[in-house]
Amino acid sequence: MSRPSAVFGSGLAKGLAVTFRTMTRRSHTAHYPDAQPELPPRSRGVIGLFEENCTVCMLCARECPDWCIYIDSHKETVPPAAPGGRERSRNVLDRFAIDFALCMYCGICIEVCPFDALFWSPEFEYAETDIHELTHERDRLREWMWTVPEPPALDPAAEEPKEIAAARKTAEKAAEKAAAEAAEQAEQRGEPE
Repeated sequence: MSRPSAVFGSGLAKGLAVTFRTMTRRSHTAHYPDAQPELPPRSRGVIGLFEENCTVCMLCARECPDWCIYIDSHKETVPPAAPGGRERSRNVLDRFAIDFALCMYCGICIEVCPFDALFWSPEFEYAETDIHELTHERDRLREWMWTVPEPPALDPAAEEPKEIAAARKTAEKAAEKAAAEAAEQAEQRGEPE
């Protein structure tokens, strides 16, 4: 089979034509500090810590492929809730830090957290001149929680979650029971309803 002969230098001419066309157009560069980028609603920037939900289960630190999460805790004895009960122990968070110089922003720590203590914040402007300042301690991680956006609204046509449906049914039964007891007490006193 014979190949069609190509004109020598036609590829070079096509490339130069594209170059000259784009040289005459105005560029669409956004100059970053002056023009802020429009980020997607759930973009990955920095990780925020909701400390009240953290039970020091250490799942995030164990699952982190970069080992950039540092957690220190101690056990504390809690008195019994009712008389005659027994004392319980619980973990108390002493230190929670993430080294963003090591973090690869994979999000595994956020996915494995069973108590919703870690969240993505879209903030990305936290560059430092010293690499040691990229280790954010729990106070700084707590500050990032103010920048975490609200979760997207649920689809109105979606099914109600099982937990909410069960809680609503329980509340309705309790309200019916309370109304029946109030009606029974009114009847016993001889009051009209």
